[in-house]
Parts: sequence; C-alpha cells; structure tokens
Amino acid sequence: MPTRAFLGVDVGTSSSKGVLVGPTGEILRTAARAHDVDRPAPGHVEMDAETWWSELRELAHELTADLAPGAVRGADLPDDLEVAAVGVSGMGPCVLLTDEAGTPLRPAILYGVDTRATDQVARLDAELGRDAILESCGSALSSQAAGPKIAWVREHEPDVYARARRLFMPASYLAFRLTGEYVLDHHSASQCTPLYDPAALDWHPGRADRVAPGLHLPPLRWPGDAAGRTREALAGVPAGTPVITGTIDAWSEAVSVDARHPGDLMLMYGTTMFLVATVPAPLRSPTLWGTVGAFRGTHNLAGGMATSGAVTAWLRDLTGADYPELLAEAAASGPGARGLLMLPYFAGERTPVQDPDARGAVVGLTLDHTRGDLYRAALEATAFGVRHNIETMRDAGATIDRVIAVGGGTQGGLWTQIVSDVTGLPQVVPTRTVGASYGAAALAAGLVHPVDVSAWNPPAAVRAPDLSLRALYDERYRLYRDLYPASLDVAHALARQRRHEGAAS
Repeated sequence: MPTRAFLGVDVGTSSSKGVLVGPTGEILRTAARAHDVDRPAPGHVEMDAETWWSELRELAHELTADLAPGAVRGADLPDDLEVAAVGVSGMGPCVLLTDEAGTPLRPAILYGVDTRATDQVARLDAELGRDAILESCGSALSSQAAGPKIAWVREHEPDVYARARRLFMPASYLAFRLTGEYVLDHHSASQCTPLYDPAALDWHPGRADRVAPGLHLPPLRWPGDAAGRTREALAGVPAGTPVITGTIDAWSEAVSVDARHPGDLMLMYGTTMFLVATVPAPLRSPTLWGTVGAFRGTHNLAGGMATSGAVTAWLRDLTGADYPELLAEAAASGPGARGLLMLPYFAGERTPVQDPDARGAVVGLTLDHTRGDLYRAALEATAFGVRHNIETMRDAGATIDRVIAVGGGTQGGLWTQIVSDVTGLPQVVPTRTVGASYGAAALAAGLVHPVDVSAWNPPAAVRAPDLSLRALYDERYRLYRDLYPASLDVAHALARQRRHEGAAS
C-alpha cells in the first residue's frame, strides 16, 4: 500500500497557507502566499475570490508537483507517497455571492472586520427582536454575522443581488472549484445569523426567506465530511481524490491542536485574535458568539478581536523594523511598556465590545518612548483584550480548564508569555503551530483512517504565568477597561466624521 499524504490549504486574511502532512501527522512540506485585502470604503473589507482559487493552485503545485505521474520526485519524500485526501479552510464568516454557475458577482465581503452592515443589523434587530435572535440562533447580530451583509448587498447593490443564487465562504468555494459540489458546513452556517437554526441543524426557512430571498442556500454537512472528489488532477493531486467540506479557519485551528473537549479554550494568534471555548451545552451571551462545533454534537462559545497581528504588522510597516528587532525591543521595554497603554481597536472591535466605531488609542506617550515601548504596548493590549473575552466567557457559564495557543504569534514566546501573565492562565503550546491548514489536513486524513490529533500534535511547552507581575497587570487591566468608556464619545465622533469624509470622496 502506498504511503498516504494529506494536503491542507487555508485562506487567511493576510495569506494563504498550505501543508503536506504524512500519515502520522508529520509535516513534510509547507508553503504560503501573501495577499492583501481591499478596503474600498471606510468599514468595507473585501477580497477577490479568484485569489483564493489561484493561490490554492499555486500551493498545490509547490507542495505536490513532483508527485504527479512522470515527475522527478524530490529526495525529501518517500518514493511511494501519494496524496490521499485534500482539506480546505478559510477565514469567515464571509459573504461571497455567485450566480447559479458559481461565478462570483462581486468581491467577497469579509467577516467581522467589515463593519458596513450596521444599519441592517439595527433593522433586523427591530424586525425580528434582538433577544429572540440571540435565543434562537445562539448569537446576537453584529458585524460578524453574515445575514446583515447579505441584506446590505440586497439593499445597496440590487442589480448584483438580482443575479445572486449561491452563497459561498472561502472553504466552500475552494471545495466547489475542486469538486463541483455546492455545500457548506454546519459551523459556518451557524455564523450566518439569523439564517441558521442550531436546534434543527438546518436553515431556518422563515428567516432565510426574509433576509436572503432568492438565494439557494447550500446543503449542509459537517466540516470533516466529504464534499466530493476532485474533478481533474491538480499538480500531484490525482483526479478523484476526496475533498472535505471544510470550515472557518479558527475552528480548523482548534482541530489542529485537539481543542475540542469541554473545558478547552483555543487562542489563535493571527491577524486577529480568536478564542474558541468548547462547552458541554449551548451557552448564550449578548456579546459573544454561540455556535455549533466542528463535530456533530459539540458546542462552542467564541470570541474574536478585530485586530492583533494586524496591529503588530502595522507597527512593523510604520517603523521599518522587522519582527525579531521589535520583539527584542519589546522584551527590553519590560512589563507595563514604560507607562504606555493601548486600546487595540484599530478596526473597530468585535467581542466583547461589539462596537464597529471603536477606535485605537495610545495613552501615556512622552518624548522618551521608543518603538519597542509601542510594540510592547500592542502585545499587552491584545493580552488585555483576551482577558476581557475570557472573563465574559466565564460570566456566560463557560468553564476553562485548558488553554491551547496556536498560530504565527506563538513564535518567539514573548507574546504568549505576556498573555499568560495578564490572564493568570498557563498556555499549552503544541509541537506544531502551523494552524488551520494543518487542521484541514487532519480532517482530510479522517476520510481515510481514524486520526488522533493529540498524538499527531502533542504539547511542546507550557507558558506559565509570572505571578510576581499579577498586581501590576491587574492595575493596568483596570485602566484598560476604563479607557474605552472614557474615550468613547471622541472615538465615535471621529468615526462618524471619517465615514462622512469617505462618502464625500
């Protein structure tokens, strides 16, 4: 029997990543493609879906081309290796509207970082009842929800909407391009508030017809279920290879570190910070997201900040320094960032603030401060945001027994250490922190044979909190919580002015 490998591809906010994984979870190859999102107007964040497909093809070629029949096989791979299944995942919830043939009609509207649908959120809350939506859907309407963004297209681009027949997200679009099958996973559907009924595990016909009339919503499957088989060979992926349905990247990241048991909390250190807590039964919070899990019978309470790595990348680009330099300077700055305090709301804020008009702030600046102090303040601001989310999860009834860190921000150790120091919680750092593409590959492997991800990806380290810093960070956290309401009126006024300027330009 040939040695089976599994290809996983994830489309993220700032890059697409691919991984070729061996039969017991070993990483054989990795590849990435950087990309940018489009920001055509204040609060609008979009991306061309053709980029997702072209990057998947490029990654598949880089990772598997020498596995194609007749190719000269690389010396780093076994002679009998073959790709046995393909996994896909991607950022979300996104709104990609296509015609009946699956041809995109406009760029995809991205997840909660796109805040255009505030009027539609307010209108749907008034029509359907905010409390009723929360109770029946698991989440209140916010910039994260896909439903209001569909309504936005219907109201602002009626010619586009009149031709729209299908709804895709990055993972489901890749699965469609590979297999020709139009499907979506249950978890992604559960973030299409208010269109999905988590109790029935199906689309809600009344709300779907009201919010998205004319759309043929996709049949639903679980993320690890097969969407279909590849219609043609792609590099070293043979025609007829099974492809999973896939899911949203944060849930694929949780799969990659086996954060799927009640009491587990995954922290995803990426362009945004995402938190997924697994709970034994559905929980409701007006400022968090209650969803179905990646596996049948599982439930999550999730949170997501609008930025984290986005702010550190902004500081890197602004200063011209590279990440190792900034991390070293942030470490030298020390706890408290020499008196700086930052609000990381540079793209509004998602949970638990749920305020698209929130804005970033840096308080305490003097002429003595350095870029290292600013970078330290950004890392600490993310940590304070994580603590705020965790406290809100616990207030909603979640129990957190184990925290698992994953994503690019875990590299170097400083950021994860700061988060542990601020929250007082140890974090398990697994052996492999590749993230969502690795989780997609693990789900793909499940189509072929049972997979124990805890064996594939065992713990490598634990970041324990430095208890001597608890008093300092408790006080800074109190000031952090005070800063948002203290600056709220000014931030909202500036946001209104910016929208007006954008509309006039």
